[in-house]
Amino acid sequence: MVRNPVVAGQFYPGSRDELTIELDKMIPVCPDKIGAVGVVVPHAGYVFSGQVAGEVYAKVEPRNTYLILSPNHTGYGSRFAASGEPWETPLGMVDIDKDFLAAVMRRTELVTEDALAHVAEHSIEVQLPFIQRTSPGAKIVPITVQRGDFSELNEVADALVFAAGERENEVLIVASSDMTHYESREDAGKKDEAAIRKVLELDAEGLMEVVEREDITMCGYIPVAIMLMCAKRMNAKKSELVKYSDSGDVTGDTAQVVGYAGIIVY
Repeated sequence: MVRNPVVAGQFYPGSRDELTIELDKMIPVCPDKIGAVGVVVPHAGYVFSGQVAGEVYAKVEPRNTYLILSPNHTGYGSRFAASGEPWETPLGMVDIDKDFLAAVMRRTELVTEDALAHVAEHSIEVQLPFIQRTSPGAKIVPITVQRGDFSELNEVADALVFAAGERENEVLIVASSDMTHYESREDAGKKDEAAIRKVLELDAEGLMEVVEREDITMCGYIPVAIMLMCAKRMNAKKSELVKYSDSGDVTGDTAQVVGYAGIIVY
């Protein structure tokens, strides 16, 4: 079986040629690459957040395997749901790193293969064209996350780092998340600043606390927290906010915006 694209022609161009042109506009030339451990990238339609995502992918060294952690917007499937089937986009097929995925599932029973969780979920799919354009031939490990307590997230992080093993420098952990949803630019900016500060401090527990305490509608904060847990175990020491924007930059409406942040952890 193949996981066919479900938001091509909606979130991003549906034809190979149009998508390639769009990606090349959004991914700047960046000769000095960062050997990143993880990144935070948004997953809205490319017209809204593609520039943020493109700048992040442009700045990181290409990798052989992209572990993509995303929220589950649909509620379908299990809590920690991996996909074991190839994914298709207008740019072609993307294979799964089956060895990596098998190692994860040997280490924890929380992560299971569950195609249902991925049937209508867009937050991984929109990352793939950027990966295909910047790292042709790379494999992926897609995992959606619905919820989990701190101990469960730590268990999943342990399993992911275990799977990376001696291949750490071949793996990039992509946490797919938008920031605050549908608040004024002023309010969204304040909330997102608080959440971003915790990400830049590599503070997974602090991120979860501030998001929950301040009711920040950051849809992928749990995937980001898992990425940070992994990054600390993989000896990441630094972080960088590449770009922050919101939907008002495109629509002109600053009364109800969605925020987008691009962050590199290394």
